[in-house]
Amino acid sequence: MDNKIIEYCLKKKGATKDYPFGFTPLVIKIAGKMFALIFEEKEGFVYINLKCDPIIAENLREQHEAVRPGYHMNKKHWNTVTIDGSLPDSDIFAMIDHSYDLVVKSLPKSLRELV
Repeated sequence: MDNKIIEYCLKKKGATKDYPFGFTPLVIKIAGKMFALIFEEKEGFVYINLKCDPIIAENLREQHEAVRPGYHMNKKHWNTVTIDGSLPDSDIFAMIDHSYDLVVKSLPKSLRELV
């Protein structure tokens, strides 16, 4: 697993890690809602599924080979990003920020105030 990605996700206010599907994947949540899902495949690459505005998601997929429609997710609202060195950490961190912000905005006001 990519520890710097996991650490970055867990530094988000209120972020918690969970393993609801067994040993893998690692799911990072805010107020019980997933904003990142991190897994590793046989070929050794680490992948992260992130929520994304549909228009931005399409743009990212067109611009970066490492960004694809969300694996086992709603393909309109989720991207799968391959952590293969082709994207700078700053771009990946920006996508994590965007996913976190979208999930926080979708929370009921009472929960948003706690975050």
